Amino acid sequence: MAGQGGPGSPGRAAGGRKMSLQRCETCSEEEAKYRCPRCMKYSCSLSCVKKHKLALSCNGIRDKTSFISVNEFTDLNLLSDYRFLEDVGRTADAAARDLSVHRPSTNKFINYLRNRARRHNINLKTLPIGFTKRRENSTIFNKKEQKFYWHLKLVFPHCHAEYTLKRVPEDKTLTDILKPYIDPVESDPVVCQRLKIYTMSPQSDVQILMKIENRKQNSIRYNELDASRSLLENLKNKVIIEYPTLFVVLKKLKNDMVVLGQDASKSAEDSDSESSSLSSEEEGEIRESS
Repeated sequence: MAGQGGPGSPGRAAGGRKMSLQRCETCSEEEAKYRCPRCMKYSCSLSCVKKHKLALSCNGIRDKTSFISVNEFTDLNLLSDYRFLEDVGRTADAAARDLSVHRPSTNKFINYLRNRARRHNINLKTLPIGFTKRRENSTIFNKKEQKFYWHLKLVFPHCHAEYTLKRVPEDKTLTDILKPYIDPVESDPVVCQRLKIYTMSPQSDVQILMKIENRKQNSIRYNELDASRSLLENLKNKVIIEYPTLFVVLKKLKNDMVVLGQDASKSAEDSDSESSSLSSEEEGEIRESS
């Protein structure tokens, strides 16, 4: 019926004019079926739509801020402007709620973070302005909730993968933090594929380590963290430079990371093995000589 179809329908142009009266402005052969929201060019097919976008460098997305005269202004334009203002309001509100946006980088703020960390028995150290870790650190302390939201980096050495997490609550357990990455059921499919060696391994084989700071380069050691405990509990009595970096390794795979405490026991085992070997050789020599 002639009365059907609104001004935004494929069969009509804006203002109620039939689009079939227009020729395709790309091929100039067929009747137009579409009109580009961006440049208002008429097209007859998908092929012509793609050609006009390429020729005019048009993205096909309507410019919500373009000028429209009063004579051409319709109810659809009014609705579009209303939605545009709503989107702006939501964006502004989200920015106002985002504490990291308003996070100051002054010495006063840094000292405040250090003092708060010290109350939790965490020795938080910061780098001078200009260092990458200082610049990317998004750690904050929420005064209302009285808890830290940490900037956190996860490193998976066996897959050469790194992931950065922002505003991780201090009371979240390491198990819950790692679920989106190595849990066979809850992990993201793309991440799961990349970290396949971890998702295929039993949870008991996963080991979470954190580098011990302020040690000599030739004696680097790592603390083993408890996955069942919260991030805060694992950070207590430790030195943190800017933010925590957790290394997720598998016990069954060989790595160069020496865990504090295990190196001494390993040396003791090697020493016992060596002494027992020497004792056996000496005993053999005695038996042969006798």
